[in-house]
Amino acid sequence: MVHSVTVQCPAMTINEPDNLFDSSQAPVRPFRFDADVARVFPDMVRRSVPGYAELVELSGLIARRIARPETCCYDLGCSLGAVTEAILHQTDSGVRVIAVDNSPAMIAGLGARLAERTDGERVTAVCADVETVPITDAALAVLNLTLQFIAPERRLDLLERIHAGLVQDGVLILAEKIQAPDDRGGHLLTALHEDFKRAQGYSDLAISRKRAALEQVLVPDRIEIHEQRLTAAGFTGFTRWYQSLNFVAWIAWN
Repeated sequence: MVHSVTVQCPAMTINEPDNLFDSSQAPVRPFRFDADVARVFPDMVRRSVPGYAELVELSGLIARRIARPETCCYDLGCSLGAVTEAILHQTDSGVRVIAVDNSPAMIAGLGARLAERTDGERVTAVCADVETVPITDAALAVLNLTLQFIAPERRLDLLERIHAGLVQDGVLILAEKIQAPDDRGGHLLTALHEDFKRAQGYSDLAISRKRAALEQVLVPDRIEIHEQRLTAAGFTGFTRWYQSLNFVAWIAWN
């Protein structure tokens, strides 16, 4: 049984400009999804992940094709709920959404976002680690830029739990920043990603400091590792349906 939670956090303004890494004064600490990040997260992810809006919108369209009444869609590592909203927009009233994040600030921001929607009652918000939440009756589970923050040795266990919780014909959406290959193409992807962030207005200092913060908590995998792991977790097939530079998304089925 999954229970909703009420998280008490100070009121905050969501969608402030991301300038968290502009100063060189403070030491770089490991990246955390805290209240400071929650305040700027929409701007941060838009300017850091090429094609993020399209990735979210297409996830909603997959939900529309896959989800059916009396099943659940799980947004695992939901942050402020962009994918949750896309699923709500594309599915009917009989489909429930379980939105899970271990950041109280993100769950509080999600609650504020859902309060403005007439269909927000379809969402159960859970402040917990995605590795501990029971997964049942799932037509769709989404790991949108989430698995990369799980310790590598525990990633297969999580995928196995998701696979076991899917209904017949259920699917997993997995979107990740990949470890680019150590060749000319991989180096080009990495360089273009930094160019993309510069084009969105980030300074070289901000890019460098954020990279240093993320490298302490985000461990990307190569494409082939992801695909081997999906098979090992029990998925009978998968396909890559999206790529923008070094960000890739798969849909896997049981």
